[in-house]
Amino acid sequence: MSNLTITELSDATFAEEIEQHPGVAVVDFWAGWCGPCRMVAPTVEELAAEYAGTIKVAKLDIDANGETPRRFGIRSIPTLLFFRNGKVIDTVVGALPKAVLDQRFRAAADGQ
Repeated sequence: MSNLTITELSDATFAEEIEQHPGVAVVDFWAGWCGPCRMVAPTVEELAAEYAGTIKVAKLDIDANGETPRRFGIRSIPTLLFFRNGKVIDTVVGALPKAVLDQRFRAAADGQ
């Protein structure tokens, strides 16, 4: 991926990159065959750029990494999990409009 503002995760790197990250992180659980995932990806990339330095944004391919989605009970994709200091603080399921996602990003960044 050419977008330097998004970290590619795996089951092996998830704990270090997200659960040990001080501050806010958002993980996009997706798969290549998922149409709604492809629809929301550009929005997530835009928000990653807009919130760079404030929110760490990462993606996890559920087909290549089954352990982490199971651990967090991911049943539908796309799912965005919002973390603060390694704990889940918000969940968004589905390809929502940018305005809605921006509101969730802003709330996470503001500590709400």
